Amino acid sequence: MINLLVGAKTREYLRKLGLPDRDLYELPDSPLRFPDGAHYRIEVPTVNSPEAMRAVLETAEKHGVIINRIDETMGIMRYTDEEIEAMKKLAKDYQVEFNMSVGPRAEYDTSTQRAAGTPEAGRVGYRLRGMDQVVRAVEDVKRAVELGIRGILVYDEGLLWLLNQMRKDGELPKDVKFKLSAHCGHGNPLSFKLLESLGADTINPVRDLTLPMIAALRAAVKVPIDIHVDNPKSTGGMIRTYEAPEIVRIAAPVYLKTGNSALVTHGLPTTEREGVNMARQAILTARTVQKYFPEAKQSKRGAPDLAIPK
Repeated sequence: MINLLVGAKTREYLRKLGLPDRDLYELPDSPLRFPDGAHYRIEVPTVNSPEAMRAVLETAEKHGVIINRIDETMGIMRYTDEEIEAMKKLAKDYQVEFNMSVGPRAEYDTSTQRAAGTPEAGRVGYRLRGMDQVVRAVEDVKRAVELGIRGILVYDEGLLWLLNQMRKDGELPKDVKFKLSAHCGHGNPLSFKLLESLGADTINPVRDLTLPMIAALRAAVKVPIDIHVDNPKSTGGMIRTYEAPEIVRIAAPVYLKTGNSALVTHGLPTTEREGVNMARQAILTARTVQKYFPEAKQSKRGAPDLAIPK
């Protein structure tokens, strides 16, 4: 526990704003649910080829596990129309939500800061540099939407604001959904409150938050939260399988992001073999929740609010 005497007046003001004034060490049950009444969904990120996507979905189905969401993370601009159509067909056939990520990002840009390779330089992350990159990012999203994609993975808060405004104004379809990535680096309730107001439909915090920290996030927002249950070594290598039931209890409605411990890092092409291994980890996560929190409900395939491609 922490000393609540520190910052007592600040904590009082936070409570007046309707915000948690601390991390919630009592780990309260979340009363919120997905529209279909479910507590949780299973999400597999970094599925970066049609072959890997097919392997994830087929392997999970063979073991009786439902995958609710697949994330592509290399960037829309790195795929041919034919590859996008192939992944779209898999998503439609399996009635799974499919997010494609915005391609323009500092990682690919002519950024000497990003290329320096130091932790300080790398803080620009996957965000956008300059207005021309913003325009290119919008064009990337428009291309995916024109091909029928309805889930967009966003790495820049300013772009999130713009895309949400475009959705409001009819420049993008009303059924397009925006997921904010963990690569943005957010990890507190105030940031989550802001991101929700900017139009995020789901929000992914940094990967290493404790359970009390996660519970405080849930107390601040109503949108679904996306929590990494496991990670490659490049982002910490945490494998939190046994915490998954508690994450569901305190963070519902929550996407359990699982499978990336089978990979070396994020954002690279993934193979069929890696798809099988990612599915294997997702199966372990799903079965752990089913064993230790059997009353928790997982969404079925084709839930009406999923960003399933058109």
